[in-house]
Amino acid sequence: MNTMSTPGDERYPRRLHDLEQRFGSLFTELKDSPQKEAISVLHGMMHELWRQLRRSSSPLAERGLTIDDIAELYRHAPKMEGAARSTPLPVGTKAPDFALPEASGRVVTLQDFRGQPLVLVFYPLDWSPGCSQQLDLYQHELDEFTRRGARVVAISVDSVYSHGAWAAVRGIGFPLLADFNPKGDVGRKYNVYRQDLGFTERALYVVDGEGVIRHGHVSPFLHHIPDIYELFGALDNLNAGATQLAGARS
Repeated sequence: MNTMSTPGDERYPRRLHDLEQRFGSLFTELKDSPQKEAISVLHGMMHELWRQLRRSSSPLAERGLTIDDIAELYRHAPKMEGAARSTPLPVGTKAPDFALPEASGRVVTLQDFRGQPLVLVFYPLDWSPGCSQQLDLYQHELDEFTRRGARVVAISVDSVYSHGAWAAVRGIGFPLLADFNPKGDVGRKYNVYRQDLGFTERALYVVDGEGVIRHGHVSPFLHHIPDIYELFGALDNLNAGATQLAGARS
């Protein structure tokens, strides 16, 4: 069954979003029948109508472009390939501190996340193929990160203005931090910056509530998206270890 909204899509009116959620919960309760199929067809017609309205109301429509078209530009962008050149910082290392701006201009630091697991996502560039798919995946699975008590923060060398535009069209709700000036400074500290290309490896770190690295991963190739289940497993292991430690202390 299609839905008319996507996670974090601020262009979708809140009231319609609420109705869409209610429809989804009621639809699953219906038994298979011609009536259910008819309702499904009607829902699909409304979905298509909403899509056409968005297209026709876009200021880009006169140029034959829509916001959806821009969001899908990554599909035709040059591929990002190449083997990894670095290895992650060792587990048990104190995570290097950082202070980087997000799209709103607010400066975000490592200390802001003390007391909870943090997933640091280093990615090459906004608008690129693998990066669009990777961050879409994390946005879609935000509830799973929240269930594990973890926050997600992504870092690239792009400016806050690029981050703001990219987050808006892709519907990304977690912070995108600009490692822009000095360019790649934080990426260097985490041993994932490619000096000659001017961007970072595709890399992940899981940092515990005390600021210590508990998991590190550098993708073997730039276009490889890390296994999200391996990432969830690292968070589960971190939480299990914290629970055992708390039990031993009590």
